[in-house]
Amino acid sequence: MIRRWWRGRTLAFRVTSVVGTLMLAGFAALASVAVQAVDTELTGTVDAELRAAVSGAAPLVVDGRAVPFDGDPQVRVLDTAGQPADGGPRLGFGRGDVRGLLAGDGVFTEVGGTSWRWVGEVVTIPDGSQRLIVAGTDLVGQVTLLRRAAWVIALAAVVFSLAVAAATWVAVRLALRPVRRLRLAAAALPEGRRLPLPAADDELRGLATAFNELLVRRDEAAEKLRRFTGDAAHELRSPVASIRAQAEVAVAHPDPALSAETLADIVAESERLTTLLGDLLALARADAGERQPARPVDLAAAARSVAARWAAPRPAEGDAAPRPAEGNAADGVELRVVAPTEVMVAAAPADVDRVLDNLVGNAVRHAAALVRVSVLPHARAARIWVDDDGPGVPAEHRELVFRRFHRIEAGRSRDDGGGAGLGLALVAETIRRYGGTVAVTDSPEGGARFEIRWPSGA
Repeated sequence: MIRRWWRGRTLAFRVTSVVGTLMLAGFAALASVAVQAVDTELTGTVDAELRAAVSGAAPLVVDGRAVPFDGDPQVRVLDTAGQPADGGPRLGFGRGDVRGLLAGDGVFTEVGGTSWRWVGEVVTIPDGSQRLIVAGTDLVGQVTLLRRAAWVIALAAVVFSLAVAAATWVAVRLALRPVRRLRLAAAALPEGRRLPLPAADDELRGLATAFNELLVRRDEAAEKLRRFTGDAAHELRSPVASIRAQAEVAVAHPDPALSAETLADIVAESERLTTLLGDLLALARADAGERQPARPVDLAAAARSVAARWAAPRPAEGDAAPRPAEGNAADGVELRVVAPTEVMVAAAPADVDRVLDNLVGNAVRHAAALVRVSVLPHARAARIWVDDDGPGVPAEHRELVFRRFHRIEAGRSRDDGGGAGLGLALVAETIRRYGGTVAVTDSPEGGARFEIRWPSGA
């Protein structure tokens, strides 16, 4: 609860509180040391006076004469057990006090609620026995002085700590004012504008630079989102409109033969819509950084499986199994897989299948007669080449084909074999998340070659 409350306070409040508390603690320690030093000095002065009184009374005791004990300081003669030997009243020394006096140390006692200081000296009287001469005085003046000094020092410490805390509060507020102005300016900036950089090369300039970099990323993300949303809406509108148009035709013309053809078209458009939605969801998950658990996957076996799926004959009417996503059957196209040995990588099987399926499907759509998939180990990575003998990819499009919704032939209809422009974007995004690379070059077969480097220990 306290920690949560503390974190909810402003930076100026926290800095001021910490500085004020440290200053108060420091001044309290300093005051304690000062009072202790004054007390020690005053006690030393009193002890000197008492020892002078004891030294003055010692010759009288040695000669066997009486010592008056009603002066100031008070001088008393005791035996070595601490009992009065001069006929005066008991002083109430304890055993520890007597031992300290015999050893020459000063002791404190309480007499009538007042603190007294005593020092002593041992002498030998004419009959050979020993006496303890003690001299003492009350410390009323010293205690009063120490109390006043302590109050004055404590009050000064509090006042000075408050003054330091106030100065800290003002200094922190002034120091944070440019940061606050910078924050308000950044919040009010329209898209495309940047913060002016301060002239001084200090922390504030670094903060403004970081803000500008953040604004650049924000504008880029907003632009990508707008473009992605617009393209997705456009791509989704086409199959939905086609399905609606076909359904309206079937309702308006309830001809069994026409209905069967219409339903077949609706199924095809539904499959395209399902594939598009799946690709969009996969890209959204990739943008969010989601990754499925990785495990050892044989790229060679996965390539053979994908090629077999694309090379399978078209299912007869009424069969349950659909064709591969977003592609036609490889009628007239020979699919070859060159994978002489297993090639293991650490990846999610679904990611491997998605990459190979999109690459093979893209090659099948554009190939004239041949698609070759090669999977070979290479150092600490696997290499995958997908070659076709189609028209290839022009040089000016080789970087753009991996962007979302980009198609080389802008006017090409999807019904003529074109995709939605998401397959290669999914490939590039998936490979990037595994630390690999993907590129497109010219194929020895005359078409396009898509080359992937997939780290083995990704």
